[in-house]
Amino acid sequence: MTIPFDNSFATLPGTFYTTIAPTPVAAPGAIAVNDGLADVLGIDRAWLHTPDATAVFAGNALPDAASPLAQLYGGHQFGNWSGQLGDGRAILLGEVIGTDGIRRDIQLKGSGPTPYSRGGDGRSWLGPVLREYLVSEAMHAMGVPTTRALAAVTTGEQVYRQTMLPGAVLTRVASSHIRVGTFQIHAARQDTDALRQLTDYTIQRHSPDADGPAGLLDAVVAAQAELVAKWMGLGFIHGVMNTDNCSLAGETIDYGPCAFLDAYDPQKVFSSIDRMGRYAYANQPGIAVWNLAQLATALIPLMPDQDAAVADFTTRINRFSDIYQQAWVRVFGAKLGLDDPSPEDATLVQDLLTLMAQSDADFTATFARMTNGDDPDDMPGWQDWTTRWAGRRATDHRAIMARANPQVIPRNHRVEEVITAATGGDFGPFHRMLKVVTAPYAPLDEVRAPYALPPEPSEEVRATFCGT
Repeated sequence: MTIPFDNSFATLPGTFYTTIAPTPVAAPGAIAVNDGLADVLGIDRAWLHTPDATAVFAGNALPDAASPLAQLYGGHQFGNWSGQLGDGRAILLGEVIGTDGIRRDIQLKGSGPTPYSRGGDGRSWLGPVLREYLVSEAMHAMGVPTTRALAAVTTGEQVYRQTMLPGAVLTRVASSHIRVGTFQIHAARQDTDALRQLTDYTIQRHSPDADGPAGLLDAVVAAQAELVAKWMGLGFIHGVMNTDNCSLAGETIDYGPCAFLDAYDPQKVFSSIDRMGRYAYANQPGIAVWNLAQLATALIPLMPDQDAAVADFTTRINRFSDIYQQAWVRVFGAKLGLDDPSPEDATLVQDLLTLMAQSDADFTATFARMTNGDDPDDMPGWQDWTTRWAGRRATDHRAIMARANPQVIPRNHRVEEVITAATGGDFGPFHRMLKVVTAPYAPLDEVRAPYALPPEPSEEVRATFCGT
C-alpha cells in the first residue's frame, strides 16, 4: 500500500492522543480521488484508483507504516469552555513528507467512534463529505491556506441524522491538525510538561524560526490575520470559529456549516447553530483575535515571569489589527485592480461595500462583472464611486482583477443541488461542479456560466448544518 508515511506526532507521549484504528464499513465505494494532491504527497496515482486504496480510505485496511490515532484537544465553543473534546469521528493515519518537502497529515474523517466521540456514532453522512471536498479544493484553487481532500468514499451504510442518510468518509490532508484547543486542554489540566512538549513540537513543525512560546504566538497571529483577510475577500463565512477549529498551521479547517455570501450583508450568518450571530461574516476578524487570546492564555504557564508575559502577549495579539488591516487592503485592493494599495484605499473599498450592502448586490458577481468591464446593475451611487475608482486603478487593472476575483465559487445552492443528487445515487453533478470550482478564475463558457449565477429567491440557502 503505497503511502510513504513518516510519522512524528505518534512519537509524542500518549498524553496527546489515543491509539485506535478506524472501524471498517460494510461496502466501501469510491466517489473521488485527487490525483494532483497525490502527486504532491508522493502517492502513486495508479494505486489511488484501485480497490485497495478505496479500502484504505474507508478505514477497512491500514497501509504499511500507518500509526492510527485520535488526537486529544479541548476548546471554547461559541465562547463557552467545553472542556475535553478531541477527534470524535476522525483518525489520523499518519504523516507524509511531500515532494515539495512539506510534512502533512493524512486523516480519515467519519471513520468510526473514538474515546472522544462523546456519545456520537463517529460517522459522517454523505452531504458534509461532499461539501468539504468541493469547498476545500475550491479554496485551495483560490489561493487560501486550507486542508484538502485526497479522497471520498461511500460506506454502504446508513447514518442517522434526524433521518437515515448514506454514510461516507473523507480523507483529509492538512499541514497538521494541531489546534488552539490542543494547547488549551493541557493548560486546563495544568500539565506544563505536556504544554512544553507540544510547544516545542509545533515550533519545530510549523515555525522553526520562532523564539519560544512568544515567537510561536507571533507566527500564529500573523498567519491567522492573513488567512481571515483572504476569507473576507471571497465572502467566505466559516460558520463555527471555535478554538478547536483554529489551526496553528494557519489553514482553514473543519468546514462544517461554511457558506459564501450571495447578496453582500456584513452581518450574514448561515450556520444553523450560530443563533446569536457570533460568527457572522463581519465578526470573523474579531473572533480570530479572541481565539488567539485563548492560545496566549494557554501558553502563559510556560513563561518564567507570568505577569510580564500577560502584558507582552497582549501586545503581540494586538498586532493582529495592523497585520489584518494591511492584508485586507492588499486583498481588496487587488480585487479593484490597484497595483500599490495604500491604507487610504480602505475608504474606497469600504464605500463600495456600503453601496453593495444598500443594493443587496451579489458579492462575487459584482466583482466579477467589474473584472469583465461591466457595470453592476441597479447600484445607486455607482457612477460617483467609479469616478473615484478610475483615479486609483492601475493601467492594467483588468489583469490584476482577473487574478483576484473568481468568476465561480462553490455557491451554496449549487452545493445543495450536488448533495441532493448524490443522496439519490447520482454523483455526476458533484464531478461536474468540482471541475468548475477548481478553476475559479477561468473565463466563463456555456458549461461554467450557470455556476456563476446567483441563486433565484426560491434557490437561496438560508441555513447550513454541521452534519454531526
